[in-house]
Amino acid sequence: MAGMRNRPMRVVLSALGIAIGIATMISVVGISASSKEKLLRELDKLGTNMLVVTPGTDLVTQKKVPMAKDAAGRVARIDGVEHVGATGLLDHSVRRSAKIDDMITGGISVQSATEDLLTTLRGSMRSGTWLNAATGTYPSVVLGDVAAQRLGITEPGRRVYIDDEYFTVLGILDELPLTPEIARSALVGWEVGQTRLGFDGRPTTLYERSADSRVEQVHGLIPRTVDPQTPHNVEVTDPSSGLKAKAATEGAFSNLLLGLGGVALLVGGVGVANTMIISVLERRYEIGLRRSIGATRGQIRGQFVTESLLLSGLGGLAGILLGAAATGGYAISDGIPWVIPPWTVGGGFGATLVIGTLAGLYPAVRASHLSPTLALHAT
Repeated sequence: MAGMRNRPMRVVLSALGIAIGIATMISVVGISASSKEKLLRELDKLGTNMLVVTPGTDLVTQKKVPMAKDAAGRVARIDGVEHVGATGLLDHSVRRSAKIDDMITGGISVQSATEDLLTTLRGSMRSGTWLNAATGTYPSVVLGDVAAQRLGITEPGRRVYIDDEYFTVLGILDELPLTPEIARSALVGWEVGQTRLGFDGRPTTLYERSADSRVEQVHGLIPRTVDPQTPHNVEVTDPSSGLKAKAATEGAFSNLLLGLGGVALLVGGVGVANTMIISVLERRYEIGLRRSIGATRGQIRGQFVTESLLLSGLGGLAGILLGAAATGGYAISDGIPWVIPPWTVGGGFGATLVIGTLAGLYPAVRASHLSPTLALHAT
């Protein structure tokens, strides 16, 4: 340690390579783990037990096969199903006023929705209220968050124009990551859709929530329940599969950066080894003097290996702090959880010690084999 204090600049430069390597590895794994934790928390909030049922395509006619009017009720009777909501797509557009051309849709769909839809989706209202038994029978509408943004509506009470009639906006939905089609929709009551907008009562999409332990079983039962005669005409999808796949592959790209961090760590180890070799050459007199007064070769080796470990350990600690700080800065700026897996800290510091040992081994052996007489004479 005294030798290191006498050469502070050399110590800093030698430890810098180790610090950069460890910081890179810690930050890469930490940022990846933080992003994955955000996805997992989002999945936990949204749930992975929702299935979406849509009409399939007939093999002969190549047309969508409409579902029965009571399809939602059939699915609700399946053992394990907790909630079922339905929507029916309407052939209408929604506009701010009658003065806007009906060809300008803004990518917004008009759909009838059942009262249970919001509960099934685990959605919430950004403002206003959801459709109920009373409001669902009147010309009122709930807008998805994207639909409201495109229409320029920020609060309930405004009116929109649908099929030659003005509808009052009851509320605006919060973001629904699993169902972007709802976010881009103007939702009217199921009864209003039939009495005022020409809806035939056949749902175009069913949303189902079941117990977590029954999702696979319910997935297999839905097609035969909705259409017993031709179950292949019913499509069942899991909207959370995309988020689950993203969470599973979140660290795939980080492996490349992790490898680069390993290369930087290796380069740092080479720098430590070079520093220790120079140290041996500069301290031959010290080595010769210690050997002449009785120090063994093992003690000389231990001295230089220990110095190498201290040098690498210093760089490792600095790298851990830098990596943690980089991860924290990224997490705070991106609004995600700050997660640093403990194994990265332990593994990174362990790798530092291994590299320090290997880097100091050759210089230590070389120092221990110096002849005391020649070492004293050389200086």
